[in-house]
Amino acid sequence: MSGTVTPAETDRVGAKWTAVRVVAGYGAALSLSLYLLVKVIWVVAALLGSTPSTFTDGDWILLNAVTVAMSVVGVVLGLALAQRWGRRLPAPPVVFFAWMAAGFLIPMIPYMLFSAVLGGDAGGGDSGGGDAVPSWETAFIGIGFGGMALGLAIALPIYMRDRWPAAFLGRVGDHRPAPLGRSHLRALYILVAALTLLWAYWSAGGTLGLAHRDVMNVDGRLLAGNSALWTVMGAAAIRTVAVGRLRMPRWIPMAVAFTSSGSLVAWAAWKLPWALLRPGGYAAAEYPAVSVVQYGLSITAGIVMLAALLKTARPRQSGVR
Repeated sequence: MSGTVTPAETDRVGAKWTAVRVVAGYGAALSLSLYLLVKVIWVVAALLGSTPSTFTDGDWILLNAVTVAMSVVGVVLGLALAQRWGRRLPAPPVVFFAWMAAGFLIPMIPYMLFSAVLGGDAGGGDSGGGDAVPSWETAFIGIGFGGMALGLAIALPIYMRDRWPAAFLGRVGDHRPAPLGRSHLRALYILVAALTLLWAYWSAGGTLGLAHRDVMNVDGRLLAGNSALWTVMGAAAIRTVAVGRLRMPRWIPMAVAFTSSGSLVAWAAWKLPWALLRPGGYAAAEYPAVSVVQYGLSITAGIVMLAALLKTARPRQSGVR
């Protein structure tokens, strides 16, 4: 009996992870509140005309107003992950907003670490118009991004394991997942290969397809390399769950694929309007046509990856390995 886990021990472990989820969820909400504060100040100041003229552009105000709404949703999501009522929310909106938030923020953690070492601008200290912002605003933006990203990375997998244990508990291969068709996997691999090669090429210093090469600086190359990394990780995670040969905890590839697919969709859907509208003098690195193709492929790849993830998340009842 010495090797048996008792119900009391199970309860203690569960209580420990619940406490971790609560702290991480509240930390995420509090951190993003700082980012929300800065964005509200920017929009209000622009509407009152107390900012540089480039910041009063209608498109710039609209896109920053969208970030205010997104930040409010992010704060509510952090609170939902921390509190009991979050478990009673309808699944579809929780999954969608968690997918978007995780895709936006969690993949930025490696980028922020490398950017800090290399002296880049991971905090997003530029407001979109090319003018520097006060240091306290830069600090609030950096804390907001970093704190929300770290809080989500910790709280979200625990929340999802608690709410949907069949998809996240156990080890890869314990249950045979619903089979993915070869055409589905082939389409995913082609999309992933195209995007990975493009982003890796730019990360290595390539300039083909770039209209403003100076924009693709150290930060730009880091972001491109980070996008390539997460895209490959997502495809590898889908293959790991689908094949079921590795005996790693199931939640790891599920969480990686969930985050990677969300990143492909969220960032592409956000960057495309900026690249096309160019508010406040914003200059995209790519030609407009390249931006449309790139982000169109990214959104498609993210949706295909999510569809594969949802299919592999449903284990077949007939076979426990």
